[in-house]
Amino acid sequence: MPKQDGATAQRKGTYNAPALDKAFLIIELLADNPQGLLASEMASALGRSLGELFRIVVVMEDAGYLQKSSTTDRYTVTYKFLDVAYRATPARKLVVTAQPEMQVLAAAIGQSCHLVVVQAGEGMVIAREENPGVRGFALRVGASIDLVRSCSGHVLLAFSPEEATERMFSRAAALRKEPIGQSVLAARLQQVRDQGFGLRESPVTRGVTDISCPIFGFDGELLAALTVPFLELIDGSQLVSIDDACAELRQTAQRISTALGWQPQRVVDAV
Repeated sequence: MPKQDGATAQRKGTYNAPALDKAFLIIELLADNPQGLLASEMASALGRSLGELFRIVVVMEDAGYLQKSSTTDRYTVTYKFLDVAYRATPARKLVVTAQPEMQVLAAAIGQSCHLVVVQAGEGMVIAREENPGVRGFALRVGASIDLVRSCSGHVLLAFSPEEATERMFSRAAALRKEPIGQSVLAARLQQVRDQGFGLRESPVTRGVTDISCPIFGFDGELLAALTVPFLELIDGSQLVSIDDACAELRQTAQRISTALGWQPQRVVDAV
């Protein structure tokens, strides 16, 4: 595991809170190592002594933000972080509004669906509804989504204001090892805007075609992408066709947007 350099491992600011600073570093380190780390491994990665970190790790565990494996002694981040973020941000209203519609959608098309929001240079799944049938494909809540490669990411980039898109693009580019083909991506985003939704074969899972629609709020603000990873079965026994699933998804996204205050006519009048 590479040790973080001084610029990464040390935050800079007007005020100094060493214990809090170390806690944030621990969270970010464990977020990049979902398999968990020993306290000694965390100390080594952050360039700190075990004594510096151990008390903070124990306090975070007692507070329910970290959990320690009884078999490996490795620490991982708990879902308490997701719960706090969910309750403290607009994501709560978004999920409460979308979840019943997502349940109806999953039952109608026999496919799972999930809701993705922007989190820095990535997307993050904040809600999902699994296929009620015996076969299906679904992403877990909290999963990170590549904005550049994914259908959800293309929708988020395509329908965000230009300034926000540029900011997301820059952050996404900073997370990648290879350069982004900007001309190809720009053409793809324009296609998504023109048709009003995204549709593409999954870049990760064979046999899955991703369909994604934007969720808007008051005054046309983009809030999220609602996505169906359409799993096509070999025997053709899926409940609906991909075209029908796309139509159902678009109607669902519009109902959710309307419930969140979206008024298409108001947006048109403002332009």
